[in-house]
Amino acid sequence: MAWATARHILVDSEEKCNELKSEIEGGTEFGEVAKANSSCPSSRDGGDLGKFGPGQMVPEFDKAVFSGDVGVVYGPIKTQFGYHLLEVTGRG
Repeated sequence: MAWATARHILVDSEEKCNELKSEIEGGTEFGEVAKANSSCPSSRDGGDLGKFGPGQMVPEFDKAVFSGDVGVVYGPIKTQFGYHLLEVTGRG
């Protein structure tokens, strides 16, 4: 069965999401940005969502996680929860 691992950052605005993406692209470590800014409980683990299969996350996540490249930060991705930055950390 297909699987992926990913980490994410959840915020309430597209503008904040873009600011944080710029920080990460500028060299700030993804996990540190997640711990300091994400409103998701996963923030305490640097945004780590663990291992999951297709259909276990919202459709917008699934599309990015299972079609995007590993190690790339995607976003802003809008879901019913807010705006996310998403980094695929592994897939198999």
